[in-house]
Amino acid sequence: MNMLGNNLSRQAIVKNELGLHARPAAMIAKVAIKAKSDVWLCREDEQVDASSIIDILSLACLKGTEVTLKIETPDDMDILNEIITLFENNFEEKR
Repeated sequence: MNMLGNNLSRQAIVKNELGLHARPAAMIAKVAIKAKSDVWLCREDEQVDASSIIDILSLACLKGTEVTLKIETPDDMDILNEIITLFENNFEEKR
């Protein structure tokens, strides 16, 4: 995972076989909703609210998709890191 220049965003790769389906989307949203400000999930030129399961699913992220997670304040760095950990751990799914 790479930190981008402003340290408020990180890139992740969807590694699990089924991509970002409902369960992983719910896991992301559950963490993002705890943030003090907005958390964004971006794919190419699309940006959605990471606290919305429907918004996350609308990105249609399959295995291998590169996404960027963005936060608006350094106060939410723990939220960003927790979501990145979900990606790194394949949302607790087998590869």
